[in-house]
Amino acid sequence: MNRRTVIAITTAAAIAVAAAIACSGGGTSPRDLLNLRSGGDGTADTATRNAFSLPARNLDTDDERARFAIGDSFFTSNWVIAGNSTEARDGLGPLFIAQSCSSCHGHDGRARLPLGNDDPVRGLVVQISLPTKLGGAPEPDPAYGGSIQDRAILGIPPEAEIHIRWETIAGEYADGSPYRLVRPVFTIAEPAYGALHPELQIGPRIAPPVFGAGLLEAIPLERLRELADPDDADGDGISGRVNLLPGGAAGRFGWKANQPAVDAQVAGAFHGDIGITSPLRPDPTCTDSQTACLASPDGGDPEISAEPFDDVVFYVQTLAVPAARDYPGRERGAELFFAAGCQHCHAPRHRTGRHPVPALSDQLIFPYTDLLLHDMGPGLADGRPHFQASGSEWRTPPLWGIGLTETVNGHTRFLHDGRARNLAEAILWHGGEAEPAKEAFRSMSAEDRAALIEFLESL
Repeated sequence: MNRRTVIAITTAAAIAVAAAIACSGGGTSPRDLLNLRSGGDGTADTATRNAFSLPARNLDTDDERARFAIGDSFFTSNWVIAGNSTEARDGLGPLFIAQSCSSCHGHDGRARLPLGNDDPVRGLVVQISLPTKLGGAPEPDPAYGGSIQDRAILGIPPEAEIHIRWETIAGEYADGSPYRLVRPVFTIAEPAYGALHPELQIGPRIAPPVFGAGLLEAIPLERLRELADPDDADGDGISGRVNLLPGGAAGRFGWKANQPAVDAQVAGAFHGDIGITSPLRPDPTCTDSQTACLASPDGGDPEISAEPFDDVVFYVQTLAVPAARDYPGRERGAELFFAAGCQHCHAPRHRTGRHPVPALSDQLIFPYTDLLLHDMGPGLADGRPHFQASGSEWRTPPLWGIGLTETVNGHTRFLHDGRARNLAEAILWHGGEAEPAKEAFRSMSAEDRAALIEFLESL
């Protein structure tokens, strides 16, 4: 940040921003609003297509960099059918959604929705469950498990097809400018293992970016509790909650904060998306009714052993966060971000605690998330509780790096099911606790809306 940019902030704007940050629990200063080191000392100074794929700059040892490279290889390379000569990477499926982690998280970034039934794009996971009470884990379907695996190895029927149709919703900004939102409606077709349960609940999920995960993992639980206000004691309409998981761990990852740590998230993805067992998930990937799947050869027990699994976890933990960009007028958009109240959920600043990876410890970071659950209203609800998350509650997604999505992944699709075609639509889908912030954005002038979006694109 240069001196000229700092001086450009007016005194009135600085006072307003300082007050907003103090209310959000940030405890920082207006200068931090323009901080470009989003990922602390490990921040990557790049805005290229590889912006999400670099190692944290403060990895100190050759051993750490070697582990990163090995983890990268296992994250990127396709898994193959069991019995292949590539023994370290065999055991694919037999039922699966993608052949590698990077099939969904292209360049370690954000997936988009398939544009049609024949679109080869991976990155959509349709989770399924039977009706579940709040507080419990979603109950898997006895025949189809916890998600629809729409691909399979030769000789094994895929579970089903996923069809998408679109609904259009018209709206209008306060200045009279029209807009149109689109909502995907998902259907499971051609089920291969028996009729679908009549009360089956469907939860589509788009693969999010994976960089910065280790830093989010290192935010102390006390910090999350400090930001939480489950009973809305301050009366501001925001009641963020920690998703407490069985055993008392705090959920941090997944669209509903249903995973406590990077290793659990990685193990779940290997198991459900690629059909690969791991030290944390050694259980079979086929259900009891999928007899041909169960009879297929496997790639070992487990199929990814402890050392490469740990290297993948290390890779995800230490992917660097790209630096924010100092766009002209960035301070004006930041002022509007806080004036709209976005910071109440997208908390800008945290300091990490101790982490087994030294590079992730004691870092001042700017992820713009509180990692808490918030009720986002009926427009975004999927009706599927997951532990303490209700059917309309979602974890606040981080905003760091969001402006590089098009550069890295070639699209601007956002939200849990990829419905938003740009950042403005993502804001306009906000409801529930975020309704006032959405309405503030909808009521802005076109110039101010553009300034706010430009600020988001700078993160």
